Amino acid sequence: MNLFQHFRAELIQIIDDLCRSGALPADLDTARVAVEPPRDPGHGDMATNAAMVLAKAAGARPRDLAETLAAGLRGLDAIREVEVAGPGFINMRLGDSFWRDRLREILAAGRAYGESGLGAGQAVNVEFVSANPTGPMHVGHGRGAVVGDALASLLAKAGFLVTREYYINDAGAQVEALARSLHLRYREALGEAVGEFPDGLYPGDYLVAPARALAEADGDAWLGRDEGDWLEPFRAYAVAAMMDLIRDDLAALGVTFDRFSSERALVQAGGVDAALAELQDRGLIYDGVLEPPKGKTPEDWEPRQQTLFRATDFGDDVDRPVRKSDGSWTYFATDMAYHLDKFRRGYATMIDVWGADHGGYVKRMAAAVKALTEGRGELDVKLCQMVNLLDGGAPVKMSKRAGTFVTLRDVIDQVGKDVVRFIMLTRKNDAHLDFDLKAVTEQSRENPVFYVQYAHARICSVMRHAADAFPDADLSPDALAAAPLDRLADPAELALVRTMAGWPRLVESAAEAHEPHRVAYFLDEVATQFHMLWNKGKDDASLRFIALEDRDLTLARLALIQATAFVLASGLDVFGVQPVEELR
Repeated sequence: MNLFQHFRAELIQIIDDLCRSGALPADLDTARVAVEPPRDPGHGDMATNAAMVLAKAAGARPRDLAETLAAGLRGLDAIREVEVAGPGFINMRLGDSFWRDRLREILAAGRAYGESGLGAGQAVNVEFVSANPTGPMHVGHGRGAVVGDALASLLAKAGFLVTREYYINDAGAQVEALARSLHLRYREALGEAVGEFPDGLYPGDYLVAPARALAEADGDAWLGRDEGDWLEPFRAYAVAAMMDLIRDDLAALGVTFDRFSSERALVQAGGVDAALAELQDRGLIYDGVLEPPKGKTPEDWEPRQQTLFRATDFGDDVDRPVRKSDGSWTYFATDMAYHLDKFRRGYATMIDVWGADHGGYVKRMAAAVKALTEGRGELDVKLCQMVNLLDGGAPVKMSKRAGTFVTLRDVIDQVGKDVVRFIMLTRKNDAHLDFDLKAVTEQSRENPVFYVQYAHARICSVMRHAADAFPDADLSPDALAAAPLDRLADPAELALVRTMAGWPRLVESAAEAHEPHRVAYFLDEVATQFHMLWNKGKDDASLRFIALEDRDLTLARLALIQATAFVLASGLDVFGVQPVEELR
């Protein structure tokens, strides 16, 4: 239960009753009424702005209206105290029994706690990674992969129908360069000395194995032949080999996709021609001359006739070229067609996760989606900033296998996928991230993944000890929900329950904002409160989770920590991280 939405609904009912009775004008617009956590936790458990936003329409002073609404709120069983503050804010405190019921709710739901019907099965397409198939994934790709995958899981938990999609950029000059690189490795595999790779090709060792496999399969069949004979088969073979490599890297990270879409297939099927023809029929494609770039004009710039999309009609800064001088479509044109294809497949909501170097591309793509879908489609682009890879504070050197960068697989093999996934989500996607190989494997408070996992492992340890101490006790979640939870009286115990009860609201708000990193902050807060309780028990034996002389108190505290384990596991599930039962 999103408790804030629950009490908002209760408040709206109070307002509706007052309207029906004539105490307030009929048909008040309550759309802006919110029930949220107060800025200062000392003011209560929740607060509402209702009196402030309704006062003018109600023809009342905000504070007077607040007193009227407060009287209705005081009639709700769950609310212990209502206070009108300042010009008309209403602060509320909930009774302890309400919080104990939330503990029972968590125990009943288990790891499914926080699931929501907010999305109501609405289809959402999350496209992420989409790295050019020209080599293994680097650490930056890994950040986009984790952000996209966790966002998809978060949306699914909030009730959306999510498709994870990878767009294969297998058309254009880069894959032709890949094919030529593979041909050099193929010749090398057959014993030729190929020397230094020309600029623009891919010298990494990752093409050695595919080249050897091709040489074993086809022998010298491609030697001495014109490029026109071998370029296309080598392109297809190289792309397939690189996609196998990428899929393998993604699997090691725990990422799988529902769909892989090919740029080349889209072009060959006439998708780009059809999309641009549709825009042309609507007068949105024209031949024209762009203004020179703002600022210092490049020496080689000259005005020339181009085929342009009227992007400025849809919020972009300038109109955009859709055809190259050789007559082929620009990358932008194919991306336009691809997003139209997604919309036609039923995805009015599209989320793209890109690297920060594509920031200048966002406005034009948003304009294109608006035009192509006639305003019915929505595109949200999440830009992932760079990852600075360190080891004990020192920059990590390049990978021999890749030749130019550290591969994602190198990092996964060194620290494990769960560490990679969690750390990648400890900062908002558009903030730079320092990933220190030494720091992320240390067992300390400063290591967020360890701190959260340690809380879960400690709980599992307590539950094992409790089973030994009370061998005849039923410690199942259902049985613990029936424990005398009124024995939980320490303020820190109830504070932990309050924090955990905020998980459903956080799932919904983070899903609506497309911000999975919020989950990391929440998990850290839950872990912090649990560890604080653990430490209090070390200093004061009466606060320990297992009280051998008091079975009822023990069961109540076990209910609390079992619920904590479920909430931690629920959050880690969103991250694709396996909660551990013991740390070694």
